[in-house]
Amino acid sequence: MSQKKVSLARLKPLPAAKPENNRDHEYVAFDQLDGQHPWMDFVPEGYVPYQARILNEGKVAYFNFELAKEMGLLTSDHPHTLTPALKKKILDTFCLRIINEYDQQRGAQFPKDRLKAHPYMATRYLQLQHDNKQGKTSGDGRCIWNGVFKGNGRLWDVSSRGVGVTRLAPGAVEAGRPLRSGSTDFGYGCGMAELDELYGATILAEIFHRQGINTERMLALIDLGGGLGIGVRAGPNLIRPAHLFLYLRQGQRESLQRSVDYLIVRQHRNREWRFGIHHPQRYRLMLTELCRSFAQFIATLDRAYIFAWLDWDGDNVLANAGIIDYGSVRQFGVRHDQYRYDDVERFSTTLNEQIPKTRALVQTFAQIVHFLETGKRESFESFAKHPVLREFDHLVQRHLREGLLHQLGFPQRERDLLMRRYRRDVNRLYDLFTAIERTKTKLGVQKVADGVNRPAVFNMRTLVRILIEYYHDHQASLEKAQYPTEKLFREILSEYATRKDSRLTPSLSKQLDDLQSRLLHLLKIALRRSSLSKSKLMDTLLQRATVLNREDRITGNALIHIVDEIIESRKKGFSDADLQKVMDEFIKNQSMPPEAVSPDERPFGSGRRQDLIDSLLSLVENHKEDI
Repeated sequence: MSQKKVSLARLKPLPAAKPENNRDHEYVAFDQLDGQHPWMDFVPEGYVPYQARILNEGKVAYFNFELAKEMGLLTSDHPHTLTPALKKKILDTFCLRIINEYDQQRGAQFPKDRLKAHPYMATRYLQLQHDNKQGKTSGDGRCIWNGVFKGNGRLWDVSSRGVGVTRLAPGAVEAGRPLRSGSTDFGYGCGMAELDELYGATILAEIFHRQGINTERMLALIDLGGGLGIGVRAGPNLIRPAHLFLYLRQGQRESLQRSVDYLIVRQHRNREWRFGIHHPQRYRLMLTELCRSFAQFIATLDRAYIFAWLDWDGDNVLANAGIIDYGSVRQFGVRHDQYRYDDVERFSTTLNEQIPKTRALVQTFAQIVHFLETGKRESFESFAKHPVLREFDHLVQRHLREGLLHQLGFPQRERDLLMRRYRRDVNRLYDLFTAIERTKTKLGVQKVADGVNRPAVFNMRTLVRILIEYYHDHQASLEKAQYPTEKLFREILSEYATRKDSRLTPSLSKQLDDLQSRLLHLLKIALRRSSLSKSKLMDTLLQRATVLNREDRITGNALIHIVDEIIESRKKGFSDADLQKVMDEFIKNQSMPPEAVSPDERPFGSGRRQDLIDSLLSLVENHKEDI
C-alpha cells in the first residue's frame, strides 16, 4: 500500500470514543493520544521517534475544561472538577519523559509498566537558532507529539513540551553529542520547561483565543517540582510553515509534496478549506487560502500591538496563520514597535517588521507552489512580483483599516459601509491616526530587562475612549463638537513621554485637530446612513469603544508579574483548584466581548481568591502601558 493510502487510512478510522458509565473507562477518550500521528506516514523522514515513559512525579496544576469539552475529551456535562480518576488519566497520558540518546547510550532501564507502547515523534522543521539553515538538524528540541485526537467532528493535534532534550535541540547540535535531560551546559539544551513560562502561555493563549485570534491553547499544565513542568498544548492543526520550508530549502520535492498534501488534508478534514488533495488546482487554492488567512492574522496582530517574533523560517507561527510558542509573545500597552527581544546571540524582529516578514512567508509559499507544479526550484527573489503578493498587500491594508474602525467602536454593518463607499475618508483617518500612534520618545533606543525599546509617546486607546465618550455626550450638537486640543494632548501622553515629548508643537496640534475632524466626518456619515437611530448608534459606539480600548489590558510585563504572584500564592498554600478558578476568572475579565457591559468587579465576593484576583488586576493597571 502506498504511503498516501496508508496516511489517509490513518486519518479516517480514529474513533470518537465516548466515555462509558463504568468509572474505570470514564476517560477512555484520552487513549487516542498514544503517540501515533498521521504525519509519521505522510512524512516518515520528518520526525525522530522516541520511546516515552510515565514519570512517577507530577501534579496537575491546571486543566482546561472548556477546551477538553470542545475537543470531546470530556462530556459536555462533566463538572469543572479534577476527580482522582481524571487526575490519574491526565498524568498517565501526559506526564512523560522521553528515553533519549543519552539514556540509550548508557543502557538506562525503566519498569516495563511505565513504558508507553508506541513511539512519540519529535518533528523536524526549519529554525533560525541552528547554524544549518536547511533544517537538517533542527525541530522539536524539548517537545513530543502526543498524537491526533478526533472528537466533535474535528481533528486535534496535541503535543507536550518539557519532556526531555531531543537530538534536534540547538544545544544538542552545538554539543555534538547526546545531552542528559535537565543539563544546562548548553543553551537550548535542557529539554525542560519552566513552570512560570507555562503559566504565562496558558493565560495569554486563552485570552487571545477568546478574542478571536487563532492560536495554540494549553490543555494541561503539569508541575514536576523544582520550578519545572510539562505544558500540553492543543489545536486543530499545529503544523508550522517551517515543517514544509525545510524541504524547499533542501530541494526535496517529493518530501515537500507529501508535507504540503498533509497540510491540505488536515485543513480539508477540519472544514477550514473546501478543497482536498484530489483537486487539480489544490496548490494554487492553498496559496490563495494562505494569503487570505495570513493577511487577516497579521493585520490583527498589528492593530492589537501583539508581538510574536515572526521571521523567515516560519517557526513561530502556525501554517494556518496562528500563534504558537509563547516564549517571546507579548501584547504591548501602547505601540512599542521598536522593541526587540534579546535572545543572547541575536535580536528579534520588531512589531513593524511583522507584516514584511509575513509577506515573505507568503512569497515562500508561492515559491513552493511553483516548485511542486513545475519541478523547478526558482530563487525566492524571482517571486517578488508574484500576483499573490499584490493580493496580500491589498488584503493587509484593508484589514488594518477595518481593524481601526473596529477599535473605534463601529459595528460590522457600519464598518462595511465605510469601507465600501467611503474608503478614501477611512484612509485619511487611518494615515493620520497611525502617524500619531507611531511617535517615539526623543530619548532614542533604551535597554530594557529582556531587550531594547524606544517607547511610544502617545496612548491612542486613551484617545479613542476620550473622543468617543465626548461625542456621545455632545451628540445633540455634534456639528460643533471639538474636544480641547491642549487637554487631549495632555491626556494621551504615555508614561514614557519626556519633558521634550510633552511640548505641544504647532504641527502636532494641527494633527490632533485634523484627526478629530476626520473622525467626526466618518461618524456623521455612519449616523446618516445607519439603520440604527442616532442615540442607539452612539450608545453602541460608546459601549464598544470603551471595552475595546480598556485601560486594564494585560501586557507582557504585567503577565510576568501576574505569573510570579500565582506561583507565590501556590507556595503560600493556595490549592491548584482555587488558583484555576482565579486564573479562569482573570482570563474571562481580560477577554470581554465588545458588547459586554462590564466585568464582575468582585466575582468571589471576599476572601483569599478575591484578594488574589484584585492583586492580579492591580498588576495589570500598574503595567498598562508597558511592553
